[in-house]
Amino acid sequence: MRVAVVGGKLQGIETCYLAHQAAWEVVVIDKDPCAPARGLCDDFFCNDIMREPEALARVIRDVDLIIPAMEDLEGLKCLVEVAARADIPLAFDENAYATTSSKKESDHLFYRLGLPAPRPWPDCRLPVIAKPVASSGSKDIMKIDDREALSEFLKKNNLPQWIVQEYLEGPSYSLEVVGLGEQCIALQPTGLEMDATFDCKRVVAPIDLSTALDREFRVITSTLAQTLNLNGVMDVEVVHHEDHLKILEIDARLPSQTPTVVERSTGINMLELLGKVFLDSRLPEISPMMPQRGVVYEHIRVWEDHLEVSGEHIMADAGPLHMENDFFGADTALTNFSSPGRPWVATLIVSDTSRERAWKKRCRVIRAIMEACELSRYEDPIPNDRGTLKGR
Repeated sequence: MRVAVVGGKLQGIETCYLAHQAAWEVVVIDKDPCAPARGLCDDFFCNDIMREPEALARVIRDVDLIIPAMEDLEGLKCLVEVAARADIPLAFDENAYATTSSKKESDHLFYRLGLPAPRPWPDCRLPVIAKPVASSGSKDIMKIDDREALSEFLKKNNLPQWIVQEYLEGPSYSLEVVGLGEQCIALQPTGLEMDATFDCKRVVAPIDLSTALDREFRVITSTLAQTLNLNGVMDVEVVHHEDHLKILEIDARLPSQTPTVVERSTGINMLELLGKVFLDSRLPEISPMMPQRGVVYEHIRVWEDHLEVSGEHIMADAGPLHMENDFFGADTALTNFSSPGRPWVATLIVSDTSRERAWKKRCRVIRAIMEACELSRYEDPIPNDRGTLKGR
């Protein structure tokens, strides 16, 4: 099996890792010659698909499946056209993505289906969260604490380009669903932890959700997938606030971070499921998912005397990464590490027979890194004032 991954940043890293786990051959295509996924694939082609669609067509002619790992709408449209001309399956649901890539369209969908979501401003109290309509993940998200800061924000920003809604305290969870029309499979929920700027720094599994909340999460996710007539994969992120789950966002594309955690915990590889959907037009039966292993997955940055746990954005511009097993005691690391004396980053993947044992193992890994690199400062920031706007 040979697949082409178009995009070599965060989603590309995830796709390459899962493809490696599936023993697939991987071609990565990206216009950046230093894309992080370059070091994780079998072949790399530096190609701007918007300017060189003919070159892209030549690169993909011997692949079995194309997987988009980018979120540029014009680039995705170009990829749809090239894949259609080449008659190669593209693991992408254009209609579902059109809805989920817009936070405004997604919010309209939640409202129409009567699904629980944060209330919009001005029908809520402060603090609020402001999110760009057309960006995914945590990019440019900010918390606004008071009316003065909110008034200044609204003066400077075009409100139709932003979603402003209530800020809800509580743990965040993600659940991926793979769909084929009316059929869908919801996989394993994972726990998300954020850094100071609301970027996901750590994913853990399994999580402690009650049976009732787990069932509710799966019903919400399946309802969304079936309404969108999903063909492919979608992730649903919620916050657990005052014993209720509220939907924060949905994305109809292979996400980063969580699929690896699900694969390490349950043995289920979402990329293999995607292959079944787009190559065989079928959803394989999956036995009830009893979590098999505890997993801690996180990103770290090392420089001078610091080790900081940070959001995944630090991996996007790290240059080509490589995979190392038994990295300072971690099961696996995706890293640009070359020597203890130079700044470096890594995604650490640690697993054990339970989440508690995985966390203890992870702490031993951190201590081993700090000792080997002679580091004296450890930081593990959480959302705080650095991501908050306040009036004077």
